[in-house]
Amino acid sequence: MRLRTYSVVAALAVVAGAFGQDFKAVLAEKVDAANKTNSMVVTGTDGWLFFVPELRHLSLGTFWGSSAASVSKATSTSAADPLAAILDFRDQLKSAGIDLLVVPVPEKAAIYPEKIVSDAVNTASARLDSSDAEFLGVLKQNGVDVIDLAPEFLHYRKDHPNEPLYSKEDTHWSGYGIAVAADLIAAQVRKEAWYVGAPQMKFTSHTGTVSVRGDLVDMLSGNKPGPEDVVLTSVKDDKGAVVQSWRQSPLVLLGDSHNLIYSVGDDMLAVGSGLPENLAARIGFAPDVVGVRGSGATPARVNLARRADNLAGKKMVVWCFTVREYTESISGWRLVPVIKATH
Repeated sequence: MRLRTYSVVAALAVVAGAFGQDFKAVLAEKVDAANKTNSMVVTGTDGWLFFVPELRHLSLGTFWGSSAASVSKATSTSAADPLAAILDFRDQLKSAGIDLLVVPVPEKAAIYPEKIVSDAVNTASARLDSSDAEFLGVLKQNGVDVIDLAPEFLHYRKDHPNEPLYSKEDTHWSGYGIAVAADLIAAQVRKEAWYVGAPQMKFTSHTGTVSVRGDLVDMLSGNKPGPEDVVLTSVKDDKGAVVQSWRQSPLVLLGDSHNLIYSVGDDMLAVGSGLPENLAARIGFAPDVVGVRGSGATPARVNLARRADNLAGKKMVVWCFTVREYTESISGWRLVPVIKATH
């Protein structure tokens, strides 16, 4: 795979200053307080709710290599290190001529820190999520292609103050967050040599407001806030039907429920308006979605391995998952044989 430079990640791996350390300490205190009351949610300002595991991850320092076992929630220390698993997966795909693009979704508290710590400010040059930024730098140094969404998210929120990138009441991103991520992923896909020969079809899009009840609301005790209005862009194919996951697609969209939210309905809140559909509208074909409602670390790759087809016909895997999975996944980061040697 050719080397690429992403303009949105120019400030990768900048170590946070003194306030960044204070921010982590404040989050750690909030996590401790929540744990004492067995709460999974911390209430911020202006109706914003935050998931305790997300805050715990953001409060930590280095979480890979020799530091992994001491901070990971994985039940097995052998599965604590995300770096080893990601590099192993990259090497497997490379052996089959398949590219890997890693797209971690930043913590909501990293993009809207003032909603949880009143005077907190995150910038691309002084990252409060410095460990996540540093880790992506390590991946790049090891030849893994990544998209660091945080700098672009921070830039977007500055220019679009009334278009939140996350749901206030849910652990997932909003329609605006999906759109920014889809733009960046599509830009990389369109640069691939194989993209020229990919089949193309037309899609239609419609943007509207939907009232939803976020997953964090159900985790609250006592009085619960009402539904939240979110702006979503629904996508349909040239026959007016909802875009379906395409098994024969050259592109696999792999990961956790960030690939399912607003896409598959039921507890995912809406249909046809998620990352898969919005990415399809930008690249001209539907991805092959392998998303799980649990951890996007190991279970998602296990589902891919169960196909037992060595990803025949695939050209790229886009691995999209929440960054808290680095440390909060109970199943951890096992080495999963997705591509098996043939003789």
